[in-house]
Amino acid sequence: MRTAAYIAVMALVTYLIRMIPFTFFNKKIKSPFFRSFLYYIPYAVLSAMTIPAIFYSTGSIITAVVGTCAAFVLSYFGMPLIAVALAASGAAYIAGLFLA
Repeated sequence: MRTAAYIAVMALVTYLIRMIPFTFFNKKIKSPFFRSFLYYIPYAVLSAMTIPAIFYSTGSIITAVVGTCAAFVLSYFGMPLIAVALAASGAAYIAGLFLA
């Protein structure tokens, strides 16, 4: 019963988050500042959710930093996402074997 209540609350919150902008903003937003602000919100929220998860996922800050550095370097050079993810995981694993 409790799980159903949690799911209902999450559905309501999700619905409200998507519905409120449509009810308050009837016209197209013309302000360049506000448009650019809204453009970057998804990236900021994704970063705010992902970065802490990266550094708490391995249990060691050293292995997390090594994996993150490997991911940044490979993504800088334009590698595909699967290669970046596998290399970062492998780098974190190897760092865990030798450094932690």
